[in-house]
Order: sequence, then structure tokens, then C-alpha cells
Amino acid sequence: MDILILGGAGQVGTELRALTWPDGVRVHAPGRDTLDITDAAAVARALAERAYAAVINTAAYTAVDKAESAVAEAWQLNALAPAYLAAETARAGIALVHVSTDYVFDGETPGPYWPDDPIDPQSVYGASKAAGELAVRTANPRHAILRTAWVVSPHRANFVKTMLRLAAERDGLNVVADQHGCPTSAADLAGALKTVALRLAADAQAPTGTFHCVNAGETTWHGFAEAIVAGGARRGGRSVPVSGIPTSAYPTPARRPANSVLSTETLTQTYGITMRPWQAALDDILDRLVGPVGTGV
Repeated sequence: MDILILGGAGQVGTELRALTWPDGVRVHAPGRDTLDITDAAAVARALAERAYAAVINTAAYTAVDKAESAVAEAWQLNALAPAYLAAETARAGIALVHVSTDYVFDGETPGPYWPDDPIDPQSVYGASKAAGELAVRTANPRHAILRTAWVVSPHRANFVKTMLRLAAERDGLNVVADQHGCPTSAADLAGALKTVALRLAADAQAPTGTFHCVNAGETTWHGFAEAIVAGGARRGGRSVPVSGIPTSAYPTPARRPANSVLSTETLTQTYGITMRPWQAALDDILDRLVGPVGTGV
């Protein structure tokens, strides 16, 4: 069985490549220089070369603020590329697992969002990802879309690494306290993607549709930052005060959802995947970045 991973150099793709896969499963993760998924002809050639059982697409344009001005680039990778992938995987009878985002919602609804709640993206990034979802949903009936949020890991640039760096450089941090969401470990998301992809690859009748995949529990960016700094301090890093500020005090080109808490109940019911609390996932990331508690820096 051959599985194609796209976006293999990103946070989630790196964790997917690091997973232990079952015997007989061969994972392929070509780099962007080898396969440009914004090139329809290249996608068609790649999927004709090998009888893939499933494709996992983690590739995305994720520079949320930059997307407000780099509109074409964001839409090419977040909307057109999934459209090409969906069309070609459907043509070849290949299951497609696609990663999407909480930014497809407007963030104004209280309580957690469910997969079938109405979407209303408020940014170029969110709109481009919503378009990518639509392309996957309409072109390939054998699909699973996993929406996620606040992805962090020991890899690439992300909120955990930024907070640790700033805590080492500054005597205090100011972090937005009125945006609510669910931190998500790239490793835990990768594990869920693996489970879904293998089931879709092995069973033509496996459940399809849209699901949410985030670590359990919710917090604010301020609460998340406090946990990161405190966790770093337990491992020998600097302990600095983290003050909460309103979104209005930290204006950005792209509008952020005030609430992007996602319910994962459908994923649990359908695929038996239960996501652990974000605090436990954060501890694992800090262990890898800083070291276990008590070892210092």
C-alpha cells in the first residue's frame, strides 16, 4: 500500500513522516521541488505514476496576514491545488484526506463549532481554505476533511517556539486574551490523519465527510502563553509575567475568529479517535524543545 503525503516539510507533514506505519505501507513525501501541487499537469502525472491507496494533503499557505495581500498565492495553494488533487484522486479512485482550518468560521458563535455548522470566513486565508474544502467535497466522494486549529510542534515557526523565545528575551509578554480556541499538537493531528487515511485506503465503504480534529479543552492565546512560559520555567527557562490584552490592542491585517473552539465528537463517534488534553500535548512538545522537567536548559 502506497500513501502520498503532501506538505511533508511542514509541522504536520514532518510528524506524519516520523510515524511508524504498518508493515507493507510505503509512505512517499515528495518535496515542493519534486511535485508542485499548484501545477495541474504535475499532479496528474504524479498520481498516474503509482497506484496510491490514499493521499494526505497537509500543504497550505498559512501566512494568515500575508495572505491579505498575497491573494493569488494563497488561493493557488489553498483552493486550486486541492481542486487538482480532488479531481485526479477521484479519477484514479484514490481516497483523499485534506487538512483545513477553524478560519472557515466567522468566530462569532458562542460554544464549540460542529462540522456541519455554516461557514463564513472573514479573511483571505479562511476564504481560500473554504474554497479548497468545497473542491474536495464536490470532486472526490472518497474524502475526509479534518479541520484543525492552533497547530504547534517542535518544528518550524509556531506559537510555542515564539513564546519560549520571547520569554528568554523580554521581561514580560502581552498576549491577546479575548480569542478562544483549541491548541493542537501536530503529532496528535498526524496520528489522526494516519488512522483516517489507512481506514479509507483499506475500506471503500469507510466513512467520509468533514470532521474536526483538535486537542481536548479550550483556552485563549493568553492562557496558552501562560502555560507555555510556566512549562518552560519548570524546565529551567525564564519565568516572566504574561499580561492579557484585547484584540483591539494588537491589530493585524487579517481578522482572527473571537471563538474558534471546535467539537471533535463526530471524529470520535465515526473513527474512534479521542484527542488528549492540549496541556498533555504541550508537555510533550516542551520536553522535546527544552527537556524533561527537572533537567534544566
